[in-house]
Amino acid sequence: MAIGLQHYIILSAILFCIGLYGALAKRNAVIILMSIEIMLNASNVALVAFSRFIVPDLLTGQIFAIFVMTVAAAEVAVGLAIIIALYRQREKVDVGEIDLMKW
Repeated sequence: MAIGLQHYIILSAILFCIGLYGALAKRNAVIILMSIEIMLNASNVALVAFSRFIVPDLLTGQIFAIFVMTVAAAEVAVGLAIIIALYRQREKVDVGEIDLMKW
């Protein structure tokens, strides 16, 4: 039995669901950032799989995956900077108790 496109799509959907659950159910900001990273990696798996099976001669899926990884790196850098700033000010990273944007 060969591994086909549907196997990669199922893997991508499972990873995305795990990341979505983590982003919606957890209250720790670091866990939420990690969950978002899992969702972005799930999209990378889908992009590369579609590119490999639908248009094998072109590298469009791989190029888009590199762009997604670049955006993910920037998101992590900004997110961790915000979390560190909040931790220095409040000494906790619970997103339910962060109310700096409220009046």
